[in-house]
Amino acid sequence: MSLRLRRLLAVTAATAAGVAVLPALTAATAADRVTLDAAPVWTHSATAVRATPATTQLRLAAVLPLRDAAGAERAALAVSTPGDARYGHYLTAAQWRVYADFKATGAEPLTLGTDLAVAGDYQPAPPSAESRTAVVDGYTVTLAGDLKAGTDSRLTLSVSRDGEPVTDLQPYLGAYGHLVALRSGDLAYLHVHPEGTPGDGTTEPGPDVTFFAAVPSAGTYHLYLDFQHEEVVRTAAFTLDAH
Repeated sequence: MSLRLRRLLAVTAATAAGVAVLPALTAATAADRVTLDAAPVWTHSATAVRATPATTQLRLAAVLPLRDAAGAERAALAVSTPGDARYGHYLTAAQWRVYADFKATGAEPLTLGTDLAVAGDYQPAPPSAESRTAVVDGYTVTLAGDLKAGTDSRLTLSVSRDGEPVTDLQPYLGAYGHLVALRSGDLAYLHVHPEGTPGDGTTEPGPDVTFFAAVPSAGTYHLYLDFQHEEVVRTAAFTLDAH
């Protein structure tokens, strides 16, 4: 989940000369791994857009959501819960969508995507109903706010543990939380940064993390929040309808 999942199963790496070097993911084959001066087989059909100067630094995140949204929610819980058999095992048998979310110095942000099938025993889950509360590894995360298509929608996610608000969230990739929204059906992708920055003198380290999300159309969206506490990144999953 980056499953960043955004750890979504996401991983972030600084790369040089336009060559990405990503850590190997559990259950990936050798052909799916990226090494220096090489590319995985599933990129062979890609079309080059332009050359990247060797001095350009890229900030790249690989995001791997499941096409089965209900299964993705279960996966987000499993990989974030120590003691679960799937804890830390992100890439399992299923139909995945792969996004490369990156920005080169002096260029506009760019997101590229492709499909990735992982062979094995796979049973799709029934569709998810709207959900605004997620429980993961002893933490409860609640979502307040509504999605309205075509405009900035304020979403506030509150983190608590054992009934007490968590007020010492740790920065993760430069923020107290990262939110990925995927539209049901075509998995249209939106990565949302929170309001405020750690250390800016006004942004509190919890329990609330506020985002402004602008979804493009009405429909069902699956949202995944990554937050870090006590040196562990956890992913909370939600489903909302946009009107």
